[in-house]
Amino acid sequence: MTDEELLHAETFRDRVSNVTDKGKRNWIYAFKPKGKWTNYRKYLAFFYLITFFALPFIKVNDLPFMMINILEGKFILFSKIFWPQDFFIFAIAMITFIVFVVLFTVVFGRLFCGWVCPQTIFMEFIFRPIEWMIEGTPTQQRKLNDGGWTGEKIFKKSIKHFLFLVISFAIAHTFLAYILGIDEVIAIVKEPMEDHVGLLSGLIIFTLLFYGVYAYVRDIVCTTICPYGRLQSVMFDKDTMQISYDYKRGEPRGKFKKGAERTEGDCIGCNKCVHVCPTGIDIRDGIQMECIGCTACIDACNDVMESLNFEKGLIRYASENEISTGKKFHFNTRMKAYTVLLSILLVVMVIMIVSRKTVDSYITRIKGQTYQEMPGHKISNLYEAKIINKTREEIPVTLKLEGMNGEVKLIGNKNIVLKKESIGEFTFFLEIPESEVQHHSTKIKIGVYRNGERIQTIKTKFLGPYQ
Repeated sequence: MTDEELLHAETFRDRVSNVTDKGKRNWIYAFKPKGKWTNYRKYLAFFYLITFFALPFIKVNDLPFMMINILEGKFILFSKIFWPQDFFIFAIAMITFIVFVVLFTVVFGRLFCGWVCPQTIFMEFIFRPIEWMIEGTPTQQRKLNDGGWTGEKIFKKSIKHFLFLVISFAIAHTFLAYILGIDEVIAIVKEPMEDHVGLLSGLIIFTLLFYGVYAYVRDIVCTTICPYGRLQSVMFDKDTMQISYDYKRGEPRGKFKKGAERTEGDCIGCNKCVHVCPTGIDIRDGIQMECIGCTACIDACNDVMESLNFEKGLIRYASENEISTGKKFHFNTRMKAYTVLLSILLVVMVIMIVSRKTVDSYITRIKGQTYQEMPGHKISNLYEAKIINKTREEIPVTLKLEGMNGEVKLIGNKNIVLKKESIGEFTFFLEIPESEVQHHSTKIKIGVYRNGERIQTIKTKFLGPYQ
């Protein structure tokens, strides 16, 4: 190693890749990658983008396929309506997702960031290609940015940032469609702007937020802001598959000399792996927090290896143990434990979703009220019922006392008809013959019936005289 390389090897971890040694922003001018892995990522990105922008328009049984209305506490997943009362399902789903992320990271490193993360997908397959198309290659971009404000620079910058704003506005609207539903968004767009000033202000704020991220913040999200990137180092072990440089094969580095016998390693120091990296790291320095697992360096290195008739895979997916010892990937005990836990959580979540009730009832005695003695040797208690209809249709409901003689008398209502997607609140008296009330507090069951079919049984208590 030269003195400069030795100094770099000792100091490169002192700061993140997008900050200079003087503490200033190191703007990343990433070259356009090409190769097998880049093509795979393109296919996945196109599928992701089509799904993201098309999903709000997809409906099943006149319900959005997915809607997350945080404002009303109404969630639709796979065209099934979930309400705040179903929060326990979301709690299990969140725990399952966290375990999945941990397992995925333990096994495959930061692969999610380079292949699926919205930040990377939008940046590398929408915004950066637009920048390449308008401003040219990274070398031309650097020259344009360093130069004065000529007519050409003003024109190119104006076009680029205008397109960035338009796309950011479309992304903001798409997220709004996930919250309110596409029909509501279309209706709002058609209505006078002054009727939705607050909503428009929110859209403008989110548009500027997306624009700021993709026009200026960029890789800082991955290297500094994102908590997942910060946490990944505690999840890795020596069996984690990640993008790695085979230092045993590549070192010592040396320039390629055609026709001369090569005594150095396979790395020729071309730095193409650095030039294509969207976070500006040198993967040859070893595993780094800034690496998002995008595979751009693999394609760049393989292209050089192929042109020199060297074996591909100098940079590849491999664990530290595979590089250092030559042993193949090992599914270790920690990975097995996470897999078992993930499987259990998935089973529990599926059972909870399948067994989830479309009508949910809550019946309780009204506090502060005691029993009443009624004519005909009957005892009466006052109850309140909250019945949630999670479906898109009106449902007639009746209440019956189970296992005992008794009569339910609704206050102010002859029948209970639940409106669609609503919570019905009802008050009723329950009268039971005195002979059936053997204790001061008797456990009872009230059945909730829909078209003569019992859909739920609620347990509560009935108060009577002291025996």
